[in-house]
Amino acid sequence: MEENKTDMQLSEIGIMINRIIPTTKFFESRFELLQNKYEEVRRGQDKFENQLRDLKLDMDRRFNETHINMQERFAILDRRIDDTRSDMVERFRQVDNRFEQVDKRFEQVDKRFEQVDMRLSQIITSIDNLGNKMDLKIDNLVNKMDSKDDRQRKFTLKMFSIAISITGLSVMGVLIKVLNII
Repeated sequence: MEENKTDMQLSEIGIMINRIIPTTKFFESRFELLQNKYEEVRRGQDKFENQLRDLKLDMDRRFNETHINMQERFAILDRRIDDTRSDMVERFRQVDNRFEQVDKRFEQVDKRFEQVDMRLSQIITSIDNLGNKMDLKIDNLVNKMDSKDDRQRKFTLKMFSIAISITGLSVMGVLIKVLNII
């Protein structure tokens, strides 16, 4: 029985070892799984490379289209700038002609102002003469008014003195009546 026991123990130990140490079938199934995952990753990588190549081609096409479009627009802009430059040169010529006309007109205006200046000098001289005459007349008038003011002031002072005297007598009469002196 001991042999049976040892055989059983050995078979149990063998089962335990088989359970602990994987068999070749286990490794083969794991390798197949890894192989499938590797192939799947490889297909994904190929797909990504194709997408990346398509993206690059699309970006190159778009860049070329944009570049051609920009060149066309710059050509249009250059033509517009040339046209504008020509228009500006023509307008500057017209402005120069207009300034020459304005300069001539200013010369005429300057001559007219010289004539006006001479006339104003004559008017100022006449006004100065009239001013001197008026100063004399105003001095005479002021002297007359001063003497008239002196007479008026004297008259006003006399009238004020009479009014104060009458008012003083009236106040005295009222006081006498109130105090019953009379």
